[in-house]
Amino acid sequence: MNKLKLIITREFIAKVKNRSFIIMTFLSPLITIGMIALVVFLTKKNDEKIKEIAYVDASGLFSQADFKDSKTVKYVDYTKLGLSETKKKVEEGNHYGVLYIPEITNLDKLADEIEFYSKDTPGLSVISSLESKVNGKLRSLKMTELGINEQKIKESRIKSDIKLFNFSGEKSSKLANGIKIGAGTIAGYLLMMFVIIYGAAVMRSVIEEKTSRIIEVIVSSVKPFQLMLGKIIGNASAGILQFFIWGILLMIFSFVASSIFGLDMGGMQQANLNSEQLEAMKSVGGGQLELIVGEIYKLPIIKLFFLFIFYFLGGYMLYSSLFAAVGAAVDSETDTQQFMMPIMLPLMLAVYVGAFTVIDDPHGPVSIVFSYIPLTSPIVMLMRVPFGVAWWEILISMALLIITFLGVVMVAAKIYRVGILMYGKKTTYKDLWKWIRYSS
Repeated sequence: MNKLKLIITREFIAKVKNRSFIIMTFLSPLITIGMIALVVFLTKKNDEKIKEIAYVDASGLFSQADFKDSKTVKYVDYTKLGLSETKKKVEEGNHYGVLYIPEITNLDKLADEIEFYSKDTPGLSVISSLESKVNGKLRSLKMTELGINEQKIKESRIKSDIKLFNFSGEKSSKLANGIKIGAGTIAGYLLMMFVIIYGAAVMRSVIEEKTSRIIEVIVSSVKPFQLMLGKIIGNASAGILQFFIWGILLMIFSFVASSIFGLDMGGMQQANLNSEQLEAMKSVGGGQLELIVGEIYKLPIIKLFFLFIFYFLGGYMLYSSLFAAVGAAVDSETDTQQFMMPIMLPLMLAVYVGAFTVIDDPHGPVSIVFSYIPLTSPIVMLMRVPFGVAWWEILISMALLIITFLGVVMVAAKIYRVGILMYGKKTTYKDLWKWIRYSS
């Protein structure tokens, strides 16, 4: 036990004192906040740039009222110049492009013949905005042509506002699911990132000691199983320390960046919302804001924090034992590629299940099954937790993860104790199977 403690301490100190660890611990949050601030700043600057679009209406169906200017787009009527002259003028000037509406009386045919000319490929948002304006006008003209009263149709539109309650009578917010999705996704992706980074660190550490032949001296006084376990736990301790430091620094840097640059960090989030979400945001008021804040406070933050620590340790130790076995089985980092894919596939699968299944149906059979499978449960279960998961489900998932970890460590230890002293031979899956079956 004392030897294991010494190995853990040695690995932890070696990792923490590493120059790259120190630099990335303090630099990563600054880079993250800086990138977010830069994206928000550039987005605001991009929105300030006015795009001038000329339009030529040969059909005579459109008017200036149909092309209302927005904050980022200005429309100029060049109908009198004609298409050829307008194209020349736009090409020579600083206009964004030319919208051409040909002289066609048939509205259905006209809808397919409208053209847009520009120097560069136009942005999707600009084209979508133009299509929306044109479609709205053509729809109105088509209704008039068919003798349909457009005003009555507008008056007949009713927008429902379904109130959300649980069975205990508590009122919920429509944005609550978005908040839960965000919390679960961040937790899941953070865990995956840490597992990959620190699992690979264990593998590289084993390869370095093996190639330098230091390992031959170490295993003469320490059992290979103790050495492998010590490396895993030591690196895990450094990872948890780095996680806490990052959390503290991110909060500090976020506050400083928003204070100094006066950036609205919520502006970027609003820009990425769809129309339904924006409508929901506009409806915030009359108690809606209080409901949203209430939903944030209702999130199981403490529960999520402790489960993140558990699943980080469980998932990390499970995968790190496999990374350590791979490191022991090869002579260089380039030889690890053939063994990495089977290890990475469950992590990738967990991310895809979380992104496409848990978000859509967190309590569906697929989400539940993958939150039990030990190789995917650390990520999938964390994504499910904000939506409310029964304790017995979490306990089953945790128990299966612990049991699987112990089994995988035993298998990895067999590969480790043989492979750590193997040199000069390229290891195959057949060799790994022989080492696992080797019992002496």
